[in-house]
Amino acid sequence: MLGATVLLLAPLSVAVPALADGPCRSEDFEGVRYTVCSFDLVETDLRLFWRDASDRPYRSFSTLAKAVEADGRVLTFAMNAGMFQTDFTPIGLYVEDGRELRPTNTADAASGLRPVPNFYRKPNGVFYIRGENAGVLTTERFLNVRRQTDYASQSGPMLVIDGELHPAFIEGSRDRTRRTGVGVSGPGMVHFAISEDQVNFHDFARLFRDFLGCRNALFLDGGRGTGLFSPELGRNDISWHGGFGPIVGAVE
Repeated sequence: MLGATVLLLAPLSVAVPALADGPCRSEDFEGVRYTVCSFDLVETDLRLFWRDASDRPYRSFSTLAKAVEADGRVLTFAMNAGMFQTDFTPIGLYVEDGRELRPTNTADAASGLRPVPNFYRKPNGVFYIRGENAGVLTTERFLNVRRQTDYASQSGPMLVIDGELHPAFIEGSRDRTRRTGVGVSGPGMVHFAISEDQVNFHDFARLFRDFLGCRNALFLDGGRGTGLFSPELGRNDISWHGGFGPIVGAVE
C-alpha cells in the first residue's frame, strides 16, 4: 500500500529451488537472499492487471490466474505492481491496454507527516511497457516526454535514477523489511526482484544497479504488500493487506 517503514509480516508462501530454465531464480547479493525474475519482452507477453470484467479488483494471484485461464491462456508469473489505497485503487498513474484508468499523482505528502510514505519520497517514478520495449522513468521525466504506453504503473520511490541511487537512501539504514522492485537493463529486458530477507532501500537499490545492471529501477512495495506468483517455484503469495492492487503478470 502506501509503504510503511515498520517491520511487517511476510506474505504466506511456499518456496522451492528455482528451475534453471525458467525466468525466476534464487540469487544472493551481499548476504541477502532474493528471487529475481527476468524477461525479454521479445519473447514474453508482460501485462498489468487491476480489475476483472465486472470492475472488481483481482486482489489475489489465484483469482487473476483463473481469469487468465478462462480466456484460454496461462499466467506464468505475477508480482505486486505498485501501491494502492484501501479499496485497492492504484495511488498513482495506471494504464492498462492503452487506457489511462488512474491519473498521474504529483502530490506531496501531507504537511508534517512523518515518516513520509514511500510513494511520496520524491522522486517517485513510472514503470511502463510499450510493445516489446519497457522502461522506468521518474514521474517528472515521464510527464515531460508524454510517452504513449500500453501499460504503466506509478510507484515510489525510485531506486536507481540514471545509474545513481536515490539521494535519500542511507547506507546501513535500519529501515529493513522485505521489498519488491522492477528495473530495466535494456529496452526490452525487465528484471523483477523480491527480497526473501529484510533489506534496506540502499542495499535493495544496489541489487538493481550493481548486480542486475539496471540504470533505472523502481520500488513497488514493501512489508505486507509484497508478493510473487510463480508456479515453477511453487509460489502463490498472499497480501496481508487483504489483497493486491495493480499486478504485473506474464501470460502464455
